[in-house]
Amino acid sequence: MIQAIDRAAKVLAALQGARHLGITALSADLGLPASTVHGIVKSLQGHGLVAKEPGGNRYMLGPALLKLSNVYLDTLDVRARSMRWTLELARRTGLSTRLGVALFDEVIIIHHNQRPDGSQQMPETGLSIPAHASAMGKVLLAYTPEHERELLGRPLRSLTGSTVIDPEVLAVQLAEIASYGIATEEDEAVLGESSVAAPVVDSRGNVIAAVAVVIPSSEWPPDSSILNGLRETARNISRELGAATWPPRAPAPTAEA
Repeated sequence: MIQAIDRAAKVLAALQGARHLGITALSADLGLPASTVHGIVKSLQGHGLVAKEPGGNRYMLGPALLKLSNVYLDTLDVRARSMRWTLELARRTGLSTRLGVALFDEVIIIHHNQRPDGSQQMPETGLSIPAHASAMGKVLLAYTPEHERELLGRPLRSLTGSTVIDPEVLAVQLAEIASYGIATEEDEAVLGESSVAAPVVDSRGNVIAAVAVVIPSSEWPPDSSILNGLRETARNISRELGAATWPPRAPAPTAEA
């Protein structure tokens, strides 16, 4: 790993979530000398990846990141092939839909269709959710045993009183998801919001994304029409990506080290 790039990435990570931090705070967060952090921040600022508060001494993420993120989204074949299907799913269910991919121990939303009721809603593309608290994240974990083992090997963060943080309970859930191809979460990431998700498979049979329907918790559990529509959507996206079968096979069990 190249140290300078690693440190720059950690500065960007420290500023995510709309955080505004000064050099001293960043230095404390990263455990690096203030002079080192100052040099990294100034280099990132020169490329538009970090910006300084107007009239202040704190820094925030810069506008160049938005351009890079849009370029990334535009190159994703799974996103391009999913858009019409997730839009149709939102229309049929009257609910918002998401498409997500794995990002370390999180799932990042790469496409979002708002509820088609005309209400004011926040765009979600680019937002990330801890994988263990998301139906999409649980799908991706269930079909990626190495990521599952890594996640369950460390403490899990609780977002609400309903977040599953017991590794043994979560492991049982993931095994069931891999068998049935559907994941759910009820109030685990945001109170009042629940979701159900299904895997998206590529031509090699790998689960590369998850599609989800977001349901108000007051309307939980989802009825059969929502579940059938979700399965159909995941199957159609997978077919467009060249998948021969859907749902994917459950991963083969691996021997404990």
